[in-house]
Amino acid sequence: MRRSRFDELVAEAAAVPVDGWDFSWLDGRATEARPSWGYQRLLGSRLAAVRSALDLETGGGEVLDGCPSLPPLTIATESWPPNVTRASARLAPRGVTVVSTSDFPFADNVFDLVSSRHPVTTPWPEIARVLRPGGTYFSQQVGPASVFELVEFFLGPQPLEARTSRHPDHATAAATAAGLEVTDLRSESLRTEFFDIGAVVYFLRKVIWMVPGFTVEQYLPKLRELHELIERDGPFVAHTTRFLIEAHLIE
Repeated sequence: MRRSRFDELVAEAAAVPVDGWDFSWLDGRATEARPSWGYQRLLGSRLAAVRSALDLETGGGEVLDGCPSLPPLTIATESWPPNVTRASARLAPRGVTVVSTSDFPFADNVFDLVSSRHPVTTPWPEIARVLRPGGTYFSQQVGPASVFELVEFFLGPQPLEARTSRHPDHATAAATAAGLEVTDLRSESLRTEFFDIGAVVYFLRKVIWMVPGFTVEQYLPKLRELHELIERDGPFVAHTTRFLIEAHLIE
């Protein structure tokens, strides 16, 4: 018996590899508006002006590798083994050392710049410790209630704490407490659309903290319900929140 469109889309998305931080598989299947500030371009300008840099949670190294100039000492960290392999292969030719860790095995006052795109957590005291006086932390982060239309479709209404846990005001307070001065803070809400259920499956497999423990088998009824909704009404619309933060270690 020929499989249904739902079965084909889900099977395809469940089989594709999700290592790295490249979302090109979603081309034509989902869209996400990008923040107006252009994180990679801004990061590139900062990397070109320093002698040492640390990129945290580098993923597959795609963002760092997209910067035209890297300082003489550039280190990247990553804790997920498939991404460590990808990042090492990508960044080694550019002289970048990739350290497989989620900790901070670095000496005090080593780096002029610490960066991170979409970190899971931000260890502000450790960042302050490894920065040189006057050094910079530069990061684009996931904001509060990001893509929560999709999260709540699968998990139901989320408590206020979950909806506000990644608010930029919290980041500012934590940075200040660690001895850094926030010099730039911007936030935006961006339209995101999923055009088929395969895009949803791929996204939830890759961005694992959205619906923790997500598997196709566990959420098959909700996936089928969402598939029918998309087929009937068109793309599923959610809103991604992002904020940009730059902070300097007070000398």
